[in-house]
Amino acid sequence: MALYNTPPASVTSIPFAKDKAEMPIQFGILGCAEVARKVSRSITLAPNATLYAVGSRSLEKAERFAAANGFPPSANIYGDYEAVLDDPGVDAVYMPLPTSLHLKWAVLAAEKKKHVLLEKPAALNVAELDHILAACESNGVQFMDGSMWLHHPRTAKIKELLSDPHRFGQLKSVQSIFTFLGDSDFLENDIRVKPDLDALGVLGDVGWYCIGAILFAAGYELPKSVTALAGTVFNEAGVLQTCGASLLWEDGKVATFTCSFEANLTMNVTAIGTKATLEVDDFVIPFREDAAAFSAGIQCSFNDLATGWKQMPSKHVVTTDLPQEALLVREFSSLVADIKRNGSKPEQKWPTLSRKTQLVLDAVKTSIDRELQPIEL
Repeated sequence: MALYNTPPASVTSIPFAKDKAEMPIQFGILGCAEVARKVSRSITLAPNATLYAVGSRSLEKAERFAAANGFPPSANIYGDYEAVLDDPGVDAVYMPLPTSLHLKWAVLAAEKKKHVLLEKPAALNVAELDHILAACESNGVQFMDGSMWLHHPRTAKIKELLSDPHRFGQLKSVQSIFTFLGDSDFLENDIRVKPDLDALGVLGDVGWYCIGAILFAAGYELPKSVTALAGTVFNEAGVLQTCGASLLWEDGKVATFTCSFEANLTMNVTAIGTKATLEVDDFVIPFREDAAAFSAGIQCSFNDLATGWKQMPSKHVVTTDLPQEALLVREFSSLVADIKRNGSKPEQKWPTLSRKTQLVLDAVKTSIDRELQPIEL
């Protein structure tokens, strides 16, 4: 039985045409992490990319990975990472390596003129990321991190609303949450809970998304200060399992986020303006591959007796022919192709967004280390 009526959902369909018949960008993958399975599929789905090589510290593991993940018979399979970077046929590399290895291998890839698609978090700190970005810039290669949700067409539609002063007004606050419940095996053995592999723990893994969503809503204006929230949880090795922070801007807008390996799967964003409220319930990974929704409550109000709402939030659905991870690969490959074939400069938008996210992440970590002191940016 329906408890109340809501306005019908609006649906926006975003078609994607196949690219012209040109040689696709040839990808090498460094490492066989679980997320590499998803990205391998996305490379196969993207119309301008192809799986070309894979490398692991174990040749047998690389062979099994290639066989299980749609690599063509012609793909080159290597028993170490550097062999992938030395392969002249590799245009770009995807790196799903532990964060502690990003600096070494991303810099080496750039020095060998390979374009870099780097899994998030981009680095352990902004100093390391600056080394990576400097190497990419000096060698003329494209950098992008693996934040897939930014490439979904829903994200562009959300931006339209947030940027509209007549419908949304002035941004006042943002709340972001990304949590999931890790099982005992995850909490004991996953690389994301190991201090020597991913020392940022939950902050780097899912906090990256929360911070990114907040900055996206704020037009990537950096906050004035960042203060970690009480309730931080570490594992026995000293790696973050649960944390959060509040962000404050010069104009008075505020944001908070919570991220955790210890709570039910939740990935919400709420942005509140003077004229509207935007809500997304699945901002990192949509409930469905082919469609994603958001709700917008524009100039909502109560009825005369305040027993219900006179103006209800509306649901907006954006469909897509390609999943968001394939759209990320498509965008990245398009930029690489432009550099390779037309001599264009690398697009600076993506490294800039990564660096701003890393700056805020660093501030959260510093605030935690300093017993929740505010950190000025």
